Amino acid sequence: MTVNVGVIGAGMIGADHIRRLSTVVTGARVTAVTDIDADRAAVVAAGAGARALDTGQEVIGAADVDAVLVTSWGPAHAESVLGAIAAGKPVFCEKPLATTAEDCLRIIDAETAHGRRLVQVGFMRRYDAGYRAMKEVIDSGEIGDPLMVHCVHRNPAVPERYHSEMATHDTAVHEIDTVRWLLDDEIVSAQVLTPRRTRHRFEHLQDPQIMLFETAGGARVDVEVFVNCQYGYDIQCEAVGETGTVRLPDPSGPVVRTAGRQGSAVLQDWKDRFAAAYDVEIQEWVDAVAADTAAGPSSWDGYAAAVICDANVEALHTGRIVATGLKDRPDFYA
Repeated sequence: MTVNVGVIGAGMIGADHIRRLSTVVTGARVTAVTDIDADRAAVVAAGAGARALDTGQEVIGAADVDAVLVTSWGPAHAESVLGAIAAGKPVFCEKPLATTAEDCLRIIDAETAHGRRLVQVGFMRRYDAGYRAMKEVIDSGEIGDPLMVHCVHRNPAVPERYHSEMATHDTAVHEIDTVRWLLDDEIVSAQVLTPRRTRHRFEHLQDPQIMLFETAGGARVDVEVFVNCQYGYDIQCEAVGETGTVRLPDPSGPVVRTAGRQGSAVLQDWKDRFAAAYDVEIQEWVDAVAADTAAGPSSWDGYAAAVICDANVEALHTGRIVATGLKDRPDFYA
């Protein structure tokens, strides 16, 4: 079966997913594309042999669209996802699922009322080979019960429009989802520490930040977010258990010895670091749609990330430890 995909949003990540669906993923083709920039939609659609439509609702309602991929501006995600659920069509939504917890709950209510899972959220780190290997070790019990997780998320630099809250909503959100998944545990509180600021930043930005989380099971998690580290894109993760540890491997690359030194290159971009994870993510989504099943991060995961991020931003501004206030997970998402 070939899954016909309609894409809402033809920006950078949307265009990249359209390329992926057209040239990398098997069992799918792009049939319709829309974007707020109609000219861009026309160009991207033509490159994929698809047609450009005026609105997201037209894409969702098209007879030759079996499933919907949402890569538009974050505040528009909820409308598109709710539209796909109403049409009974599977939908892949890049993070965030929605920009408010209330809209996430609307999606959960709609999906639950529909009676089966239709939504997958784009937390691609769950598809990275290194993180998956870590998950296998933790689940096997080889290191005992996890006690602590240490995470690092560093970027060489960020543009002036990047502000302090984005360190949570755009950056640490990946660690937040990954830790929940690795530990199969919910985050119940958040705290943010603010070290001395780097001089390599715009004046309005608190950088770096150290985020501290506690899970329902009592594990402690620290996340260092440093988005002007200058030297490269550096993602690290280590889980410490009762009898051992497991660490995320660094991306493979050649080690060069020359002029009395030994070293290897540091990646500079998230697209290079996680390109393979994106490929696996979209392939597994297409496979699930073809099999009439659901897989991957759910609407509940999108809601949990939104609530935890909101608590973390409150902790940043107040200096307090803030309870996340997560609702009880419905059995529908067990």
